[in-house]
Amino acid sequence: MVSKEDIEHVAKLMRIDIDDSNEYFERVQKVLSYFDILDKANIEGEDIPVQQVMIDDLREDKYEKFNDSLIQQLKNYRGSYVKAPKMN
Repeated sequence: MVSKEDIEHVAKLMRIDIDDSNEYFERVQKVLSYFDILDKANIEGEDIPVQQVMIDDLREDKYEKFNDSLIQQLKNYRGSYVKAPKMN
């Protein structure tokens, strides 16, 4: 399983400041226990339909030059910034 030290180490690697590793430890344990439940699900006999598409059937990527200033096309553009909705 995961230890509190592992969570602190990953947080440092991701440059995330966490105050209490216990809170994240419990969350990670819940996620891992859910994966254990999924691992135990018996789907060996299930027929999973897969749609295969040949590479030749995909559309061709084309470069199309956009002449206008994209940022000025935004409806919430104000001067030199874009107004975003408030985050709660």
